Amino acid sequence: MAEEFASYLTSIVGEIEIIANETHILQIEFLNEKKTEKRLQENAITQQAKQQLTAYFEKKRFDFDLPLFFSGTEFQNKVWRQLQTIPYGKTISYLQLATQLGDPKCIRAAGTANGKNPFSIIVPCHRVIGSNGKLIGYAGGLWRKQLLLEHEDAIKRQISLEM
Repeated sequence: MAEEFASYLTSIVGEIEIIANETHILQIEFLNEKKTEKRLQENAITQQAKQQLTAYFEKKRFDFDLPLFFSGTEFQNKVWRQLQTIPYGKTISYLQLATQLGDPKCIRAAGTANGKNPFSIIVPCHRVIGSNGKLIGYAGGLWRKQLLLEHEDAIKRQISLEM
């Protein structure tokens, strides 16, 4: 088993944990509470991700250039790669995502894959919204989705959340 490394970042959407091996980012996820005990050391890749995320939150970076290790199914990987084509500050619907994947009928499967995205923010699953414009379905919590879209000026403040 390859050695793993971690960096932690406090942001407007809470504590973020970045996990990597010697060559790739393995996971970027939200922590529900600040991690006081850091279980792993940083490496150059986790530090690079932390720097790029910091620049994103400072509105100095609008896309990411990181080595990601996609470990999902073939369909999940296809969805996650498609998510990376959504520009900063823009949103698409789940139906548009399914259509871009080549099959509007795969909307539920695309939504499920979207929810299993292991690279929060970097692979921008937060940019996918309901066809009615409502914020729905975000594994990190709808409040985080709203803050990220507001940060990117993709939505106006005070949008109602679909619960």
